[in-house]
Amino acid sequence: MSQYKIIFTGPVGAGKTTAINASSDVPPIKTDAAASDMTKNRKASTTVAMDYGVMNLAGGEKIHLYGTPGQERFDFMWDILTNGGIGLILLLDNTRADPFQDMRFFLDAFGKFINDTSVAIGVTQMDLSSTPSIEDYHAQLQGFGLKPPVFSVDAREKNDVSLLVQALLYSLDPGLAG
Repeated sequence: MSQYKIIFTGPVGAGKTTAINASSDVPPIKTDAAASDMTKNRKASTTVAMDYGVMNLAGGEKIHLYGTPGQERFDFMWDILTNGGIGLILLLDNTRADPFQDMRFFLDAFGKFINDTSVAIGVTQMDLSSTPSIEDYHAQLQGFGLKPPVFSVDAREKNDVSLLVQALLYSLDPGLAG
């Protein structure tokens, strides 16, 4: 039985906890605390250590899902959580003031991990803000020399999260069957 570890990251409110909750086949573990800074303007609680869930695959394989805190003050957890990971899923909230700035920040912060593994990007809240478009994200990513899969996703939908996970796995091993 094989076991894999995928990391979910992104800014506060992008949907990391929600995505793990929607896709985990076991009750997820959350480390939420009451928001005490400007985060409370976006939501009442925030992840302070990690979220954790498991996706069960055919043949007994498991993908362990770890969500990072979105606040930079908890960045010490980022290195801990990426240790042993096979790839990164970056969630971006399209309603934030500058989602490209968020993307640049997280691509830079996780740059070494991405270079050693791979990344897939999910853009949330596109139903509330259709700009920037997925094509705009691809154009921005060209400046980084990256061509990761980028999708509009609803973090509450298991199928959307599963699509991101599959895209990440395919980018790691293009020979995988769909």
